[in-house]
Amino acid sequence: MNMRVYVLRRLLQGALTLLLVSIAIFAAVRAAPGDAADLIAAGGAETALAGSESERAAIRADLGLDRPLWRQYATWLSDMVTLDWGESFVSGRSVWAEFLRRLPVTLQLSIMGIAVAVGLGVPLGVAAALRQDTWVDYAVRVFALGGVSLPHFWLATLVLLAGVRYFTWSPPPGYQPFVDEPGTNLVQFIWPALVLGYSGAGLLTRMTRYAVLEVMRQEYVRTAHAKGLYPGGVVSRHILRNALLPVITVAGIAFATLISGSVVLEQVFTLPGTGLYLLDAVKLRDYAVVQPVIVFFAAWVVVVNLAVDMLYTWLNPQVRYA
Repeated sequence: MNMRVYVLRRLLQGALTLLLVSIAIFAAVRAAPGDAADLIAAGGAETALAGSESERAAIRADLGLDRPLWRQYATWLSDMVTLDWGESFVSGRSVWAEFLRRLPVTLQLSIMGIAVAVGLGVPLGVAAALRQDTWVDYAVRVFALGGVSLPHFWLATLVLLAGVRYFTWSPPPGYQPFVDEPGTNLVQFIWPALVLGYSGAGLLTRMTRYAVLEVMRQEYVRTAHAKGLYPGGVVSRHILRNALLPVITVAGIAFATLISGSVVLEQVFTLPGTGLYLLDAVKLRDYAVVQPVIVFFAAWVVVVNLAVDMLYTWLNPQVRYA
């Protein structure tokens, strides 16, 4: 199977996946108790209903919530494809414009997180493999186990509590774009990026260690050592070049999942990204915001996975599309 057919098939699979995700999230938000009309009638409160039944019925009619579900879904799907995401039920602002305004925050946090994950995970995994069954290996394995086991929200809360309790430090209030205040911006992002990247680093460390150990057992590596080649050259030319191929796949998957992990950290560190936007919309049953943002996260995973597959094949021409 040639590359063009493979890419076309993957794109069709990705489109089908996004369609199923859109149906699932459309059904899920409407299965939740209450709706946006109740909260709008209550003035944005998240508790008891307010306003008369006629008031809420008028709001539902204005929002299109009184139409059959299949019609609501068809209209929404058509708008999604044309990037017409409508307006927020609660704020009345354009969802697409607000999403674009917040997207750089989430992307910056995710990119910094994957940079931390790769910068820590790959070197530590190589060091652990080269020093197998020594104190270095054991220490790195404990580090990696913590990364894949400890939840983001717990680590983030611990960082904030430790900063306030022992160093009288807390993140600067508000948000400053990097182009305006690079110093303040990095101070705001460095700790959530470290927390986010730690989990990815744990996964990459374990994968890198395993891959390097597998390559070190190959005959051509033993032959290179037997010929008296410089150990550093054997590691860089023979071991890393082959061992890092599967690591690239794991790094891509980690990058795809880190953007969803930023949802919790944006809430804890009060960063105005798409994750915080999504959480606020969930609280208010703002379907117009919840649905497209979750579909975007799903689309992000599909696109990154496809890009990783293409990169893996480019780096290893022996791979055949099946």
